[in-house]
Amino acid sequence: MGACISPLREVVEKSPCGRFIRYDEMLGGGACKEVYIGYDRVEKIEVAWNQIVYYGKDEALNTPEKLFDEATMLKSLNHERVMKCFKYWFDSKSKTLNMITELFPSGSLKKYLSKYDNGIDVGLASIKNWGRQILEGLSFLHSQSPKIIHRDIKCDNVFVDRDGKKVKLGDFGLAVRLTEGDFVKEVKANGTPEFMAPECYDGEYNELVDIYAFGMCLLEMVTGEYPYMECNNRIHIFKKVYTGVKPASLAKVKDSRVKDIIEKCLLPVSVRPSAEELLKDPFFLYNGGSSTLEACAPAASFHSSHPFKGLHCCAREIRNLYLV
Repeated sequence: MGACISPLREVVEKSPCGRFIRYDEMLGGGACKEVYIGYDRVEKIEVAWNQIVYYGKDEALNTPEKLFDEATMLKSLNHERVMKCFKYWFDSKSKTLNMITELFPSGSLKKYLSKYDNGIDVGLASIKNWGRQILEGLSFLHSQSPKIIHRDIKCDNVFVDRDGKKVKLGDFGLAVRLTEGDFVKEVKANGTPEFMAPECYDGEYNELVDIYAFGMCLLEMVTGEYPYMECNNRIHIFKKVYTGVKPASLAKVKDSRVKDIIEKCLLPVSVRPSAEELLKDPFFLYNGGSSTLEACAPAASFHSSHPFKGLHCCAREIRNLYLV
């Protein structure tokens, strides 16, 4: 049975078509994006009402065209491992893109994992399950014509259903299609430093940057912390990534199977496996297996302070700063 309109919440906005309403209850937000609880009056279900503000043409990643890119891309994708976008429109008066997507009451995988801050292991079965589903989503994106690169895979951008068993890829704000050739070529590569593959800093890369990020995401699931927490700034992160130094948290992974998968994802791009190849690894097969994880030492607090946690940076600028 679908959800009903809550009499306890204040309706503050309606979509132009009248189908969707927005409550005043915020789920989360960032520098230019806020997410509220909404309601679909036709399907009678709660939804997520995303509002992304356009600041002006000086922001390379924040133009009306770029905002619509994310919405149109999500709307065009239909896969069980990718967040659904039901509708979007641009409010020219407030210069805001409104996007109606699936609602995930449990929030991001990062938020869901925060319940394990007390040192309780997540469980190997869950790690396998989430990892498999993320790879299924990446395999779908990478099989599109042209291919789609997410470019920001991390637990913050993986969303969990109510019971924690199913996950979907979301936040396609940095996603790009490979429309010309087999590589993205750009002067300024953007992403989250801790999850960016070394080739990102060279300004030429392909979909396998998502696999590198998946490896770091898997490490994040196991340890409960961002990679490279030992680094004090993004230049330090760049130096380690670009010279092939692995995150210190990798030493906390005790299970050889988990560690092997992570290290495969961090291989040089010429020998790094694809999502489809990783899905064939015995680790991700539906074979039952242990329900407990003996893969990791007690996890550090998932909310540990990190000066560059979740920061999107200009990769080329970081490289130039270091190499000068």
